Amino acid sequence: MLTSKIQSAETDALFRAVLSLQTEEECYRFFEDVCTIKEIRDIAQRLEVARLLKSGDTVASIAQRTGASTTTVSRVNRCLHYGAGGYDLVLDRAAQK
Repeated sequence: MLTSKIQSAETDALFRAVLSLQTEEECYRFFEDVCTIKEIRDIAQRLEVARLLKSGDTVASIAQRTGASTTTVSRVNRCLHYGAGGYDLVLDRAAQK
């Protein structure tokens, strides 16, 4: 089992809430209430950066295509190599659909 730096009762409750969402529309409704528009866009951008990194794109081309800073691209790359495996999990599942 993964030991997480962010685990707490509040985080557990948040993740249970996210897991209870059943449709894309429900996700929009929840995340628009919980996050700022910028936070949602930043998370979406990071996921796209991870997808592009996994497909072999370069840091410079990803930064240009997504508008992400090279620092963000590098941070996502670091997570892909040394993180908890969350990006891989989500991207692999998305690719199967």
